[in-house]
Amino acid sequence: MSKLYVVGTPIGNLSDMSPRAVQTLCECDFIAAEDTRVTLKILNHFQIKKPMISYFEHNKNERGEMIVQRILSGESCALVTDAGMPAISDPGEDLVRQCHEAGICVVSVPGPCAFSTALAISGMETGRFTFEGFLSMNKNGRAEHLESLRNEVRTMIFYEAPHKLPATLKDMSEVFGDREIAIVRELTKIHEEVIRTTLSEAKERYENENIKGEIVLIVAGKKEEKEEYSVEDAVKIAREKMSEGMMLNESAKFAAKETGIKKNIIYKALTEE
Repeated sequence: MSKLYVVGTPIGNLSDMSPRAVQTLCECDFIAAEDTRVTLKILNHFQIKKPMISYFEHNKNERGEMIVQRILSGESCALVTDAGMPAISDPGEDLVRQCHEAGICVVSVPGPCAFSTALAISGMETGRFTFEGFLSMNKNGRAEHLESLRNEVRTMIFYEAPHKLPATLKDMSEVFGDREIAIVRELTKIHEEVIRTTLSEAKERYENENIKGEIVLIVAGKKEEKEEYSVEDAVKIAREKMSEGMMLNESAKFAAKETGIKKNIIYKALTEE
């Protein structure tokens, strides 16, 4: 049965190409590539000769139908993007959906992925995160996207082009305030770099400083705003527990846990009344 193979390719270092990915490109009937010139460099490096068809944002509707028909007629296709996993913030998403709708088997040949690689080396919280891809080039679309994330508590991941970085940092700073950010650039390449800073510092630094390379931005989510208690608040809580029959020592301990104020401070305030 003919299949669509979704093949991950290196995001910078050709040594990251997996043996299975090389084998798949060797054995498939043709390759659907975002940019055939970029993919040709990979093919030449691994001495692979295979027919290619371009598949990108502006021809995806026409080429998608063509690719599906070729697979249905008996050919197998390897889908690749310029770097990383196809269909992740990439028009390959549509081809994968078309193949599923046509009953074509879709097979993963996993490889490097920029957003997960950047998150792993960013030093930011990784327990929960949201991948937001590229922000719209349209000013209103960008504003709406960022505004929808104003109260997002998870770590946020964005892709960005170097020439748009100053404007993006300015917009993020206005919406999110001064949060932690990791600017990860040139992943797996010679000049790979993780810049840990804050939105305000990054905005000021890159307002007039050029930055090169592919960029992933890791932005901290909104921190939970904890209610601040005074000693008087803590004493009041302790008194309420004592009126319910709790011993003084236990009531001070309970109030300390509730307010974050040290138990000995609450205990002293209670005994000095």
